[in-house]
Formats: sequence, structure tokens, C-alpha cells
Amino acid sequence: MEIINYTDKSSYAFSAAIRMPRMDRLVGRFFSGRRSRVSSAFTVRSHVHDGFTARELFVYARKARQQFVEAAYVCRRFLWLLPVCVAALVVPVLLMRAVDHAQGFARPVSFEKSDQSQYDLLNTVMSDFALDGAATHDRNGTVFSADGSAVVTDGSFKDIVTFSQYTVRAGDTISGISQKFGLGNISTLIAVNNIDNVRSLRSGQKLVVPSIDGLVHVVAPGESLNTVAETYDVSVEDLVDVNDLDSEILEAGVKLFVPGARLDSDVLRKAMGEVFSYPITARWRLTSRFGRRADPFTGVASNHTGIDMACPSGTPIYSALSGTVAYTGFSSVFGNYVIVKHYDGYQTLYGHMSKITTTKGASVSQGTKIGLVGSTGYSTGPHLHFTVYKNGKLVDPLTVLK
Repeated sequence: MEIINYTDKSSYAFSAAIRMPRMDRLVGRFFSGRRSRVSSAFTVRSHVHDGFTARELFVYARKARQQFVEAAYVCRRFLWLLPVCVAALVVPVLLMRAVDHAQGFARPVSFEKSDQSQYDLLNTVMSDFALDGAATHDRNGTVFSADGSAVVTDGSFKDIVTFSQYTVRAGDTISGISQKFGLGNISTLIAVNNIDNVRSLRSGQKLVVPSIDGLVHVVAPGESLNTVAETYDVSVEDLVDVNDLDSEILEAGVKLFVPGARLDSDVLRKAMGEVFSYPITARWRLTSRFGRRADPFTGVASNHTGIDMACPSGTPIYSALSGTVAYTGFSSVFGNYVIVKHYDGYQTLYGHMSKITTTKGASVSQGTKIGLVGSTGYSTGPHLHFTVYKNGKLVDPLTVLK
């Protein structure tokens, strides 16, 4: 039985055969030099793999090895294409992000022209959305009656303070309850009842109502009537009379009612839910403030109704405060815009959106996504125009944002 010598006539196969390892050449010489012994050794067929002889398996193995060497050589020749393909995919994406970033931060944002009729129409709409025709209290907590006049107390603190209980009813407001009991400031009910958020008040909830305006102070170790009086700018005599004290010596932990005292404005705003969060949490740039500014094209002074927050297109926009979506639409000035109605006559407007992601009538919480930054309407670059109204009147957004 003869050994079949497998060869490939191609020049590449020949060159590859020449480069075969020395061990393979030695094996070839071993078989060719001992033909008789090899012939007799392979006379008996080994029926491995459906009848293949050992000699045929040996030949096929050599052929597979040679094909593998050829494939590896071809792959090595075209290996340089791999980084080229990766660069072709990554570089365009990086360039697009760089251009988008430059548009959002490197170019000033401005209106192409003004349209006063659009502003007048929008102001009318915002007034219609106001919850009350007149303010029920101001930013300091002073309560106003229906005719717009402040609720005035007699200012005398000689009588002992008394406390009554009131059950909240449907439709009640913190200012309405205060006015009902003759209190001149909403901070009294908020402080005495430890109300963190007036919007959490529900029908059926019990409130403690003092007979006069003031706050409850817990005496700290080492405090005296004099130090408490100086802290709240009240007289020692008023503290003694209102609290019906027999002695001026105070014990730590005792609760004193401080007549006429009010909550700090920041604490009051937080309790009233008037601390707005920024509608954009990503990086942004303030390109225009609220108030008078020169028109970027004509140079004529005009009134800017909000602030412009420049950032790349597609940046999420969130509701600055909890409320109800009062309107969604398109304006020739503000492009795609959303109006959200909030507690106590506040409304916010979000303009120039590329996409609106909420619907009219939807209830939104502070931080709910309502749209995406864009450049619709009269705008020369992607940004958010953010406006705040209070009972139909413009408010500088930077004074309510925290």
C-alpha cells in the first residue's frame, strides 16, 4: 500500500510548504524512508469516523493545517482595516456631539424679531389661568381680604393666648382659614401646626388655631425672657401677659407663644410650595435675564418676560413646581410651549421646545419631564425660555428659583 503524496500546485501553497516547520519535513522523510513498514502498518484499516483510514485522516489534517495557515496570512494582510472601520463609526458621532455642544453654549440666543400682539395674547391667557382674581396673601404672608385690603389686627398682646380647633373642609385655603379667625399672617397657622407643605392639607385634617398672630418657641437651656424677647423683637411684658407667666425664670423645654412673630421668608416660601426648582438639571448657560434689554437686531429696548437657559437640543425639561398642565401649543414667538398652573396663582411657561412630552390636563409633580429643549419659534439657537407668572403678573424667575 503506497503513501499518497499530497501537493498543491499553487505558488502560494508551494511557498507555504517550503516554510513548513522542520518537524513536518522530518516526519515526511521518516515515512518515505520506511515505505514497507508504513505500508504494512496502514494495511489494517481503522474504521474511525465512518470508515476513514488513518492515512486519509493524516492527509486531511495536513490539508486543514495548510488552509489555516493560508487564512491567517490573508487576515494578517487586511488587519489594518479594523482600526479604520472603528474610526469611521466613532468619529462622526463625536463630531455631531461637538457641533451640538457648540450650538448650545458658544452662540448667543436671541429673538429674530418681536411681535407685541403675541405677548399681549399670551398675557391675557396667563391672567385667565390665575386661580384668584386678587392675591390672598403676599410673599411675607400678610393675608388680604376679598377687596384686596390687608387683614389688620389690633396689635395689642395683653390678653392670654387661647387655642381652638378647626377641621379643614373641601375648598379651604391657608389664607382663607387665617382670615376666618382674624389672623393677619399665614405663618401663624403654618408654624403652630408644623406644616411642611400647605398643599398637603386635606379635608378632615385638624388644625390648632391661636387667638392672635405669633409663633411657638421652645425654650433652650440657658435662655431667659430677655433673650427670647430680643430674638423676636418683642417686649418682655407681652411675653409675660400672653403666656400668663408667674415668673420670669424659664425652664428648658417650655413652650412660649411669641406674639406678632413671623416665619422667615425662605421658610414661609418653602412651606407654601413656592420654592421652584430649575427646569433644567443638565449644564446650561444663562444668555438673557428677566427685564429690560436691548433688542439684539434693532437695538431698541424691550422687556424680556423670562430667562433664557441655553443648552443642547434634546436636553430634558422638567416642571419647576407641582401643578396641572393648563395648555400646550405653538406660538410664533415661543414655538412649542407648555403652560403649567401651580398653587396660589402661579403659572410657568416653557418655550422653544423641540418636543412636548406632556398633555393638557396632566397632573405633574416637581421634576416631571414635560418636554425637550429646542429652537422652535423666533430663536437663533437651542435654549429654554422660562417665564413665571403670579396671578397673571410677570415675576423674575431668578427670585423664586432655589
